[in-house]
Amino acid sequence: MKKIINDPADFVDEMIEGILLAHPDKVKTPGDDPRILVRADAPVAGKVGIVTGGGSGHLPLFKGYVGQGLCSGVAIGNVFSSPSSQQCFEATKAVDGGAGVLYLYGNYGGDVFNFDLAADLAELEDIETRTVLGRDDVASQPNERKLDRRGVAGIFFAYKAAGAAAERGDSLDEVAAVAEDVVEHTATMGIGLAPTILPTTGALSFDLPDGEMEIGIGIHGEPGIHRGPLEPADKITERLVGALVEDLGLVDGDRVAVLVNSMGATPLEELYVMYRRVHQLLAEIGVSIERKYIGEYATSLEMAGASISLLKLDDARLALLDAPAVSPFFQEV
Repeated sequence: MKKIINDPADFVDEMIEGILLAHPDKVKTPGDDPRILVRADAPVAGKVGIVTGGGSGHLPLFKGYVGQGLCSGVAIGNVFSSPSSQQCFEATKAVDGGAGVLYLYGNYGGDVFNFDLAADLAELEDIETRTVLGRDDVASQPNERKLDRRGVAGIFFAYKAAGAAAERGDSLDEVAAVAEDVVEHTATMGIGLAPTILPTTGALSFDLPDGEMEIGIGIHGEPGIHRGPLEPADKITERLVGALVEDLGLVDGDRVAVLVNSMGATPLEELYVMYRRVHQLLAEIGVSIERKYIGEYATSLEMAGASISLLKLDDARLALLDAPAVSPFFQEV
């Protein structure tokens, strides 16, 4: 596959440089390390900071959700690789406004290790931290082991809710509780149709024969739970929604927010074909859709495929979703 890049080793830094040049009113680099981005107004005195982070290749995931009403800062790794503990720590210092910092990121081993080290460094600087892990991928572990699940596109809901809570002045413990509550009520499942090619190595992220699909695949190409011939859009959507409804225990009268997400190569038109069936399936069981988000929210470079996320709503979660938020890649005011 052809890519519009220069030296593959410069891919991430040149991408970040482009973001900074395009959006200087929204994000900035607080020091000499371009792998750390923060809100243009960071730190915000008296407000809880929120730091996320992870590997590149998932835009807008991670770095795209730094802004008002969302995350305060991000530590950026190489493609599909964790940022360093020092980068996580520097991002922490850059957004600390005196009210503590929440770490909110996906449940991947390297990220957990480095953010935990950053928390130890922050403690030495008298910066209080809390950690909440996105863990919405129902295909990665059964419900009884949900604490071990991967974090995928559904973390968007946690960013939105926690960011709104921090913006209104909630304490660190309160912001962390909001994030944990949303994570607990979010479920995601995806489908892969074709792999991406890693820009630094030229290797495929996973192997999938022509004409086949993989249900439950992860955003780095982690194995799913079913592989077989490509099915029609309605059948695929029924597989995904059925698993999510069961996992969340949705019943007649429940309310949800829906996120239909492209993995990078699947066009918006196909996402709307899927959303049409999502809407029909939920209506059939009496579940109402209060909010919907359709587009690219967590990608895997140019992977072909999509994911569906459901957040079970109550009045408090809905109000947080509706709060103003602005970043270079998200705007809802």
